[in-house]
Amino acid sequence: MSYCYINLEKTNYKPSADYKILSPNDVDIERLLEIYDLYAKHHEWDSVWPIYPEEFFASHNETIGYFHNNKIVAWSIMYKINNTVIEAEQFAWDYVNPELQLGYESMKTECAIYKQKGYEIIILGDYHEYKKKIDGFELFGKENRGSKKM
Repeated sequence: MSYCYINLEKTNYKPSADYKILSPNDVDIERLLEIYDLYAKHHEWDSVWPIYPEEFFASHNETIGYFHNNKIVAWSIMYKINNTVIEAEQFAWDYVNPELQLGYESMKTECAIYKQKGYEIIILGDYHEYKKKIDGFELFGKENRGSKKM
């Protein structure tokens, strides 16, 4: 298994999606869970990693909501590892409007948000071919394994 990340130094994105960093008062958590259910159904997954309501606003997480016509249609949970590294923990999208291409647009937007906040790395987790389309894409290798700073 290979793991990958975005080197934000090699990106120059501007937010390309209608987004908001959410607080508990901004959104109905049941809608966020519904979006996750729709996302899993779209992918026809037999089994999914569970999402618990408490994860959305845990102190170490930041949740970004993506909107279309003023309605939340997608979200990302970002896990703040430290002041320079953040992990894209989970993304979900209802896929009602596939032309929005929120999978890619959310990744570009997150690159812009977190580069502006001073982060250097967004960990993307498992390698998938589609992730290579994002500027700054890199695979973790022997030189950056373990807990030392990347």
